Parts: sequence; structure tokens; C-alpha cells
Amino acid sequence: MDELRDCLKETINEKLNRIIISNSKLKGGVNKIHIRPILLKGKLIFQMASYTEKQVFHENLERDAMIEKVIKLTEDFKQLEIDHEDVIITCIISKKGKITIKKKNNLVKSASKEKPQKDLTHNRVKKYLIPEGTPVPFLMDLGVMTSDGKIHDKMYDKYRQINRFLEFIEDILPALSKDRELTIIDFGCGKSYLTFAMYYYLCVLRGYNVRMIGLDLKEDVIDKCNKLAEKYGYEKLSFLVGDIKDYEGVDKVDMVVTLHACDTATDYALYKAVTWDADVILSVPCCQHEMNKQLNSTYKNTELSALLSYGIIRERTAALLTDAVRAEVLRDCGFEVQLLEFIDMEHTPKNILIRAVREKKKIEIKANKKTYKDAVNYLGVEPMILKLLDKER
Repeated sequence: MDELRDCLKETINEKLNRIIISNSKLKGGVNKIHIRPILLKGKLIFQMASYTEKQVFHENLERDAMIEKVIKLTEDFKQLEIDHEDVIITCIISKKGKITIKKKNNLVKSASKEKPQKDLTHNRVKKYLIPEGTPVPFLMDLGVMTSDGKIHDKMYDKYRQINRFLEFIEDILPALSKDRELTIIDFGCGKSYLTFAMYYYLCVLRGYNVRMIGLDLKEDVIDKCNKLAEKYGYEKLSFLVGDIKDYEGVDKVDMVVTLHACDTATDYALYKAVTWDADVILSVPCCQHEMNKQLNSTYKNTELSALLSYGIIRERTAALLTDAVRAEVLRDCGFEVQLLEFIDMEHTPKNILIRAVREKKKIEIKANKKTYKDAVNYLGVEPMILKLLDKER
């Protein structure tokens, strides 16, 4: 262990390219970890990205803390590779914890006398789908971008959020046909930052034939969005005043988007997507009160009463359970479902994105049908998504 500690002290610095920790000894959970140096607010720190089958979690640590973290991780993983500008180090950890270390010179550096200076900024490898530096009319009018393509300082979070969302769109492109017109509905579109971004990315940048509809309850906002769509020449982008649960304007939809639809409005959007036989669903739920209210009257009758007696715990637990039920129900309806981090927790705790893509082939759905139904029965709750879909069965 002392030899490993010395290797880490030698390499965890600004010349580190990356560390890869892999081959987990445990089943489930984190299966791979990447570590890289970054500059955050002018300070050198190290970012650890931990990958599960469907999610990635980030943690930033200072040098000494990261060294101890890596040493601790060798208890659960079998392999560690350090890619440093000067040296490549491979560590193999046996079942009994014995560590075998092999070192070799970094041939990449040896092949070039002058190596470009490494960019350690937090977003050094980030290539945004809507890049900065090229003026985009809707971003200018929405106050995100200047006329010369620069992002306003106060709007960088919004700019990153837009591009982050487009990355989720990019991932599901194989599920969308390019041979016909696609219908996409954005429920609760609001000021429509992301609605305009979707249309621009799919139609202008990627060449898809898309008819897109934004739906919201605020007449003044919808009126403004329609005027902007006309101004940009977005002929197949329109905005309507309406309620999610009452909307009947189409018979078939290819993708349903719902971002921060409050409480059961998300359930109505998911229900509509299922009944329309949508191929893709992207949903970021907002406030979730329904299950919390139900738990408030039932939890005292369960073994969870002591744990759920704290209001804030009950509220957050209800929100997480609501999304877990939604995910399982969608799997039960024939979708491949992922729960993903939309934006960093430091910006908002309401950052879970439900991404569901309909399975094209007839396969066995792996939803835990009995488990999630038994769970809601045990808690004495009846989520809206179950009530809506039960009417269809």
C-alpha cells in the first residue's frame, strides 16, 4: 500500500491526464471511475466521475483527499490505471488485496518534444452542441447570447442547461425517423428556452422534419413565443394555450417533453405519451405533493413511521418514490427507462430526468411489476400515473 501511495503522490498533480479505476469486485452499483484534474475558481482540484449502469455521479476533491479516496477504492476494485504525462502506471489488485504495480514511460510524451499546454478548465473538453461564438437569433432574443455570439455571464447556467438537454436529445436520435414528419409536444413549455433549442437543433442543425407544439397556460408567454417563432421563420413550431390533461389536438406523437410540470401534471403528460404510442419521453418533474399528502395520512400505520415522522424526509422520500414508480410503470408499458441527472444538484434538487425510449422489438419487460405495486400498497398510496393507466387496462 505504501508503494501505491507513493505512486499517487507522484502522479496526482497538474500533469495527470486521468485515472481509470475499473473491474469492480461488487455486483451492481459503481462499475467504473474516472478521475481528472480541473481548475475550479482558479484552484487545482480533482474531479471523480463514478459510473453505474445508468447514471454518473461527480465529486470534486483536493489532492490529499483524492489520494486517500483512491486508496480506499482499491478495496472494491481490481484494476487501476494512471495516465500521467511522464509515466503510465497499472495496478492489479488481487482478491486478497495484494497490489501489483507496473510502470512504464509515457510514450506519447516521448514522441513529441513540444506538447501543447494542458487546459485544466472545468469544461476543457466540452463541445457544446450549440457552440459559443456563433450568433443564434433565439438565444439572443431570450437574453442568453450577445449579437456576436458570446454568452452573457449571468446566463451561463441557462446556456449549459440548454446544451445539456440537447445532449439527451442527441442520445435518442436513433429512435426518431428521418423519413417522415415527426410530431413533438413540449408540455408546460413556459418561456420555451428548450423548445426553441430543440427545434433549432433538430431542424436547422440535424435536418429532421419536425412539427413541434409548445403548450402552456400563460397566454402572454404563448403569444410572445409565437411571435418569436414567426420572426425566426420556424414554420412548423407553434405554441398553444392549454392544459396538459385536456389537450386532444393530435392523434399520434413521436416525442413528449415535459420539463418542471408541477405535481400530477407530469403524470398526465406521461399518460398522454403512453396513449399516443410515443417513441420517446423526456420528463423532468417539479414539485411533487400528491404522494407526500397520502404518506402523511398513512405512514404512521407502517414500520416506517419513525423514519417518515420528519416532514422534510417524508417530502423528499415521496418525491423520489413518485419518480421511481413512474419509471417502473413506463418500463411496464414497453419503454427502456433511465433516471438521469439533468443539471448539478448545486443549482436545484429538482434535477432528475426520466428518459424513456420505446423498445422496438418485442422483448420481455423487466419492470418489477409485483414489487412496485406491492410497495405502493404497503405505503397505502395510489400515485396518479397508476390511476390514469388503470383506466386504459
